Amino acid sequence: MLRARQESDELLALADTIKILNDDDALDLFKKTLPGASFLQVAVTMKQVQEEAIRALSSVQKSGHRNVNLELISMALHGKKINFDKVIKMIDDMVVLLGKEQVADDEKKAYCEAEFDKADDKKKALERSIGDLEKSLEEAKEGVSTLAEEIKVLEDGIVKLDREVAAATETRKAEHTEFVGTLAANQAAVKLIEIAKNRMNKFYNPKLYKPPPKRELTEEERITLNMGGTLAPTNPPGGIAGTGVSFQQTFARYKKQQEESAGVIGMMDMMKADVMKEIQEMEFNEKDSQEEYEQMVNDAADKRATDTQSIEEKTAVKAGLEADIVKDSDQKASEEAELMATKQYIADLHADCDWLISNFDTRKEARTNEIDALKKAKAVLSGADYSLVQTGRRLHRA
Repeated sequence: MLRARQESDELLALADTIKILNDDDALDLFKKTLPGASFLQVAVTMKQVQEEAIRALSSVQKSGHRNVNLELISMALHGKKINFDKVIKMIDDMVVLLGKEQVADDEKKAYCEAEFDKADDKKKALERSIGDLEKSLEEAKEGVSTLAEEIKVLEDGIVKLDREVAAATETRKAEHTEFVGTLAANQAAVKLIEIAKNRMNKFYNPKLYKPPPKRELTEEERITLNMGGTLAPTNPPGGIAGTGVSFQQTFARYKKQQEESAGVIGMMDMMKADVMKEIQEMEFNEKDSQEEYEQMVNDAADKRATDTQSIEEKTAVKAGLEADIVKDSDQKASEEAELMATKQYIADLHADCDWLISNFDTRKEARTNEIDALKKAKAVLSGADYSLVQTGRRLHRA
């Protein structure tokens, strides 16, 4: 900032100096070479120009701004003998310096603008990326939470399903056990009815009577018979077919039908038909219950397999989302650090470039005007120097 202010003061001093040198009176003084003019008159006129230029430079120096180039020009103008060749050389050097300074300003302005554009593009890209990552992280976290709830529901459902299958299995076992017992009793009743009916046929219908098959004697029974002994009568099993159900109990159910039937044999046929019907119903119910149970078990197994597969898939997706959360969180932290560094770089660019960019046009216009003025001053000084030489020669000849 100090250097920039010094350059501005320098440019103002040079502008004032050039204005003095370009003044109409000064031009007349430099260019006029009247016949008969005395060397003293020319010297006085040059001294006036010299003093005006010195005062212009002194006003800048008194402001507290010290510039080497201005001081050199001022020293040259303070000399008793002004060598315009040196002043012209100094002006040429100043024009070159101003041109280099303008090139430096141009390059720095281009650099600043390019860096501002690049840094701003990077900042916007990072902000967009961070925004996308934040949205992705939010969606991933919601997905993980939703999947966790769905997995728990499925797992609880499998536990409940297993309990239902176990309960249904116990119920089916109990039903089947009851069926087996009742079926055995009914089959025994049918067999007993057949035996009783056969015994009745022995009396009423001998042709239909079927004698029981001969029982194979045991070794003890054969010895007893060979020794002239007799066998003890065989006691029938208790109840119907050893079930404990007495024929008398079964017969009581059909007492009324007996009175209406053609006889005892007819009553036994009715009893057998009813028992057989009951057996058929039992077998049908047992088959139906078993099929329902097997279907329920199969459906439960299918559902369990489907839910287990779904749990595995959801667990895999959940794990993938959790991995994405870790990755995106790391990337977000990295890009946030990069964004902070980019913002700091932009702030540094503003500190370095704002003054130049805001004053660029003014500085460029001032330099352009000064260069034009310096070139005109150079032309005037070159002409004044030539006139002074010619005037000195004419006076010398006189």
